[in-house]
Parts: sequence; C-alpha cells; structure tokens
Amino acid sequence: MMIMCDIGNTYLHFYDMRRIWKNTPSEINKKVLGNSDIYYISVSAENEKRLLKAHKNCYNIAKIVELNTSYIGLGIDRMAACVGVVDGVIIDAGSAISVDVMDNGVHLGGCIMPGLAGYMRAYAGISSALNKQINFGVDLDRLSLDTQSAMSYGVLKSIALTIGDISEKWQSKKLYFTGGDGKFLAKFFERAIYNEMLIFNGMGICIENALKRREPK
Repeated sequence: MMIMCDIGNTYLHFYDMRRIWKNTPSEINKKVLGNSDIYYISVSAENEKRLLKAHKNCYNIAKIVELNTSYIGLGIDRMAACVGVVDGVIIDAGSAISVDVMDNGVHLGGCIMPGLAGYMRAYAGISSALNKQINFGVDLDRLSLDTQSAMSYGVLKSIALTIGDISEKWQSKKLYFTGGDGKFLAKFFERAIYNEMLIFNGMGICIENALKRREPK
C-alpha cells in the first residue's frame, strides 16, 4: 500500500488513500507506518531524518513536483498545494500561513505570514504580560478592552485583512483553505472552501503525471 506524507515543521501528515492523520516527530516508528511505501515531501530536514530512520521504504518526490511559476524558492508544500488548484487563491494555515494565487495553471505569486502559534510566541517574547492564548471569539468589528482580546484582534485582523486584500484583487477566484488552522480562518470569507486534501491532491497529480511520462509510447 502507498502512503503519502507531508513533512512539516511541527507534524508529519499522512494519507493512505482512506484517511488523513498526523504524528509528531517523536511518534514516528515502524509500528505506526507498517511496511508501506511512503512517498513524501518535506520542509524540515530534521523531521525528514526521523522518518527515514524509522522507515526504509521512503521516496522523496520533490523532483517530480512541477509548477509553472517565476517565484524563486517556493516551498515544496506550497508547490504541491498549488498543483492541486488550477485557478484560485490557496491559503495554507499551518506553522506559517502562506497565500498563493493560481491563474489558469500559472502561479502568480504569494505571501507568507506567521502561523497563529508563531504570533503567540512573538507576543510572549515581548513581555510575560502578553503570554496569553488567542481568543477566537473576539469581535473584529470593535476595539478591545482587555489585553487578551487586544492581542487576538491584532492577530486575526491582520491575517483577515491580508487575505481579504488579495481576495478583493481576485474577486472571480475561490479561496481554498488547508492546514491545521485553515478551517477556522475560512469562516471569515464568503468564497472560502476548506479542503484538508489540497497538498495530497497535488502530490497525487504529480505522481500520476510522472508515471504517465514513464509509460512506453
């Protein structure tokens, strides 16, 4: 059986053609993965080493992930997600929040923001008084009257406005959210679709295209 794996900075996400699950790097072992062949992409060299140490039948598919783009240094996870969307705005909300625009199969560019946890670490690094969790129920239409709400407003409003500005420029395109915080952020936008399969869909397309190229003519 084939398993696809998206190796991130915090978790390793797996898809076995039936379900998606995630493990922390410390949880990766032979018992979790069995004897399957694992086809993976990775943005974390350290977590990639952990996977390779725990499982021998692993294949990095980065070389077959192809995307029509002029972007220099585009992350392999962003590339895979974009391959899975011919036309639309892709928001991957994980350890970082990336926004990319696809226009009829061409990647036009994008932007990167800290993930929600990254914002919290940044606040905590400024002052112990700012070491608080996000209030996801904060009202973004009025100023806050306590520190936790004020921080939460700053985080969520900045993310919503950035995505909203890009969405406004590309009004004909749907917004495709993925990643751990994607489902929550999608609630702020009318044209939003949450799809946890985006990266795996893109990986599957790349694998399928590579196999077709190898078929005898």
